[in-house]
Amino acid sequence: MSWTLFHGSLQLGLIYGLLALGVYTSFRILNVPDLTTDGSFTLGLAVSAAFCVRGQPLPGILLAVLAGALAGALTGLFQTKAGIHPILAGILTMSGLYTVNLYVMGESSNLSLIGKDTLFAMAFGAVPGLAKNDVKLLLALVICLLALGVMRWFFRTHLGLCIRATGNNMDMVRSSSINVDGMKILALAIANGCVGLSGAVLAQYQGYADIGSGVGIVVIGLASVIIGEVCFGRRSVGIGFLSAVVGAILYRIVIAVALKSEIFPAYALKLVSAGIVAIALSLPALRQTLEQTLRKRKGMRHA
Repeated sequence: MSWTLFHGSLQLGLIYGLLALGVYTSFRILNVPDLTTDGSFTLGLAVSAAFCVRGQPLPGILLAVLAGALAGALTGLFQTKAGIHPILAGILTMSGLYTVNLYVMGESSNLSLIGKDTLFAMAFGAVPGLAKNDVKLLLALVICLLALGVMRWFFRTHLGLCIRATGNNMDMVRSSSINVDGMKILALAIANGCVGLSGAVLAQYQGYADIGSGVGIVVIGLASVIIGEVCFGRRSVGIGFLSAVVGAILYRIVIAVALKSEIFPAYALKLVSAGIVAIALSLPALRQTLEQTLRKRKGMRHA
């Protein structure tokens, strides 16, 4: 694997690490399957690109986070106030966001940022002594570390602990006079805010936004979380966030190696991604089966 390929995978892995933070929040902390992710990722992409076209890349990032959070809150309202099943609630929001995303992008299916101001273009000018690839990596790393630090801090606060408790035991939390519905809505808003941030940074990194960019993105997020847990195990929330980011980086490296090997053609990206995700999701079950088999063999030897 060449250094250039590894460098690019590391950059994308850090950006998708922001997505993994959001998926970890909904999937592991809140224990809710949230399919809003596909729509909120593209929403972040669209908002960020639209503001870059207007010469405002930083407000584009911040408003993309807010837009993603609003999408997550809407899903939370569907679940808690309308009594809609979590999966269906996510699908409803995701479907509606397709039209919203097209509107944000000026009724166009793609939006080019070539020649426009982006955070990455601004960083190139701010650090002229570094190669562009190094600047991209540094900026992606800074954004990812800031998001990781904020998430770890928040989930150690009283409000964050209430969300964690809601995911662990909803009935106990309800008996403690904590607003369970409010905690769900807030958690989904935070999760999709992270997803929106990932989409926003990716738009400015790659220089365009496409309406189809979010298709299947929730699966990538889940794969990142599972791969991270295979490496680190399921421990504290702080380690969980870190493992999700590492999992996203490893996922991008595996994808790059698979495509570079020339075993698969370039158009097989989705197939390769699906295969890697399937393997990643099945690893915990395979590990459990292997451990049970080893215990049985050990018991038979002692008998």
